Amino acid sequence: MRIAIMGGGPGGLFAAALARAADPTREVTVFERNRAEDTFGFGVVFSDATLAGIHAADPVLRTALTEHGVHWDPIEVRLKGERLRCGGNGMAAVERRTLLHLLQQRAIEVGVDVRFATEADPDALVAAGYDLVIAADGANSRLRERYADVFDSGVETATAMFIWLGTTYPFDGLTFVHERGEHGVFAVHGYPIGSGVSTFIVETDEQAWRAAGLDEFDVTAPPGPSDEKSRAYLEALFAEQIDGHPLLVNNSRWGNFRTRRTHRWRHRVGGTAIALLGDAAHTAHFSVGSGTKMAMEDAVALVAALDAHGADVDAALAEYESVRKPQVAKIQDAARPSLSWWEHFGRSHDALPPWQFAYHFFTRSLPDAKLRRRDETFVDAVHERWRAQHGAEPLDSPIEVAGQRLTGRLVRVEDRTVRLPGGPLPLLEQPPADGGPWGRWISAPEAEADLPAALAAVADGVAAGAELVAAGGGSALTRRLVCEEARLTHGAVTLLVGEEDAADSSKDTALTAVLSGRTDLVGA
Repeated sequence: MRIAIMGGGPGGLFAAALARAADPTREVTVFERNRAEDTFGFGVVFSDATLAGIHAADPVLRTALTEHGVHWDPIEVRLKGERLRCGGNGMAAVERRTLLHLLQQRAIEVGVDVRFATEADPDALVAAGYDLVIAADGANSRLRERYADVFDSGVETATAMFIWLGTTYPFDGLTFVHERGEHGVFAVHGYPIGSGVSTFIVETDEQAWRAAGLDEFDVTAPPGPSDEKSRAYLEALFAEQIDGHPLLVNNSRWGNFRTRRTHRWRHRVGGTAIALLGDAAHTAHFSVGSGTKMAMEDAVALVAALDAHGADVDAALAEYESVRKPQVAKIQDAARPSLSWWEHFGRSHDALPPWQFAYHFFTRSLPDAKLRRRDETFVDAVHERWRAQHGAEPLDSPIEVAGQRLTGRLVRVEDRTVRLPGGPLPLLEQPPADGGPWGRWISAPEAEADLPAALAAVADGVAAGAELVAAGGGSALTRRLVCEEARLTHGAVTLLVGEEDAADSSKDTALTAVLSGRTDLVGA
């Protein structure tokens, strides 16, 4: 079998090495446009829970992490002078260039023909008569775009801005640092990667980015030059947090994260089968899904399918797609609330105390019970802070709504009416004609792109004197984003409608929503 791989990143190299090692009769060629020593980015992260399959396939990553990487367990959140830690998050990181070097060595060692500084043309590869061409050429894949109508790939672009830097400051482990400067709130994902270097990813919203004048660098320029103005600005902003250490650049420039979802991962052109791998097929926000880890998992699944089906490449690719697509979709679904958190963290930074902000952060994709299994001490401390402030557990804490004192945070909603002890409170879209108390009902949209109208309705309802803002319909994420806007931006009492019953899982979801400050009340 003749296999061509477009792209010599971790996914492409790993697939090449696995395919050749499993069957030395396979002719495997990797075409990489950059030189062997060219590496963009700083470090790559892997969680302990996701490494087993990659380690079992080939020891190269285990070697990289053991001999050259850094391992940690707790994640630290820094905010307003406080440092809060949550454990149970075993992770390891390694320099990207170290990992690439080891993967290059491994591929060459098993007989892969690795051609650096070689631009491969999709049509030429098909014409060359390869049995299989693998697109591992990244999010801007030329091979995928050549057959765009077949692969049906779409992109969702986040509103948050990010830039990938490094620093000589020695972070102990994954650390999230938040600073409000004169232009807005900026946040850092920092983690050690070995050799005295840490990755330093900065995120902010577009308003702060433009206010700081960081939108002047031409991001359409070819890869290479870094945004030195942004480096200097951020180095000054975070100087105290990193003890005056310098920030490092490597093709560092601002961008918006793009989540890619692809309907079909395989195609055939005459005698050549084509498969997508890694970022060419999918991306997930780096706060949840490591693109390198996902690409290497793709490689494991693809080669396992080839080994299982022998010469029947089409059957192998069908199996590969059926195995990996649901796994990737699960990661992307988990990453969406996390990415959304980074789009809106400024309002949480300003409105919540550090202990609640940290819990809000850690529960962006996890409910209270799952977080407790990671670090019971951290969760107990958060509950204790809540009890000290409110005198009871979250769902049993009293609150005043429309002049009535409620003894808990779970309320019953029927026919868009909140059943309060002293009488019903209607949930309306306009103030009532009789001038009585009312709540503003917001129908949350299904898609985040449609949120602006709902958020404008929140502001109108608060201005019109609504006693609370209730959000229902839509998705779990959009309902919560509406409630957060009402509560954290406008200071309104909020009601989240949609946790449907009294099952333990729903109670845990309601508990998490109240304790994190996402809402005041939960209705069923």
